[in-house]
Amino acid sequence: MPRRARLSTRRRLTVLGSTLCALATATALVAPAATAHGPGGHDRDHDSHGGSHGQGPKVKGDYLALSDSVPFGYQPAEVAGPPVWADADNLVGYPELLGERHPVTVTNAACPGETSGSLIDVTAQSNGCSNSLGSEFGYRDAFPLHTAYDGSQLDFAVDFLRTHRQTRLVTLTVGANDLFLCQRTTADQCTGASFPAVVGQVSSNVDTILRTLRTQGHYHGRVVLVSYYSTDYRDPFATGSIQALNGALATVADRYRAVVADGFGAVAAGASSSGGDTCAAGLIIALPGGGCNVHPTRAGHALLADAVDAVVRVRRGHH
Repeated sequence: MPRRARLSTRRRLTVLGSTLCALATATALVAPAATAHGPGGHDRDHDSHGGSHGQGPKVKGDYLALSDSVPFGYQPAEVAGPPVWADADNLVGYPELLGERHPVTVTNAACPGETSGSLIDVTAQSNGCSNSLGSEFGYRDAFPLHTAYDGSQLDFAVDFLRTHRQTRLVTLTVGANDLFLCQRTTADQCTGASFPAVVGQVSSNVDTILRTLRTQGHYHGRVVLVSYYSTDYRDPFATGSIQALNGALATVADRYRAVVADGFGAVAAGASSSGGDTCAAGLIIALPGGGCNVHPTRAGHALLADAVDAVVRVRRGHH
């Protein structure tokens, strides 16, 4: 699908300033709370020795990472900004850390602000990837992604899987930006009837994504949904909302022989020494003016990578 005509650099940066501020001021992320094990046949592509961190077996071949700003390794404007964003190699997410642990070639197709809908259709509403509220322009109009492609992330994934038959791992993180948009566009700010509605829509979209990877991408290897985390486990309302979405996504994963890596639990354990305060534990990015942004630090990304390794280990032991 061809991309829209691009604006001048100055105009693009003006548009992105407001778009990315919205991402930076969001208050919570979404994450499946429990590891789910999908049904399916024997995984024949597991290696026989443990991973570099003493957890899962090493995954060999290609690794495709999909979705939003978390796996992208996004850093907010307060600590990064256009000089850093101009080179995607400056931004390191958990896929790159997994690439350091395993003999895989990492293809990170994630885009900051991607929603479950815009991952499927590039013209659908995103939260700053291909468009933003009130604007048809987004991050990828001005700054490079880790992997360049036109059209939707799902279209790219299908083409990639068809041409990279040695792919052994696909990870997916999606849903947080759907909630951010719900908070900004509904009268109840996603605290009433709009919350189950958006959870249902995310579940439907994830069903489409996983079904398409399996049927159109002809991919039969590992698919891992990496759960988000709470930015403050002391907040029962926000954390409970996260767990509700997590359960829905785990159910979808199970339909397509996918598993859920418990990033929620991994970060919760890391934050336990700070009483559940993810910010104080140094697992999300501290801001110069105080407080934290929602995106992980390298330590936070390491915990998410650990969660993926743990799922690989569990599935190998199970079979």
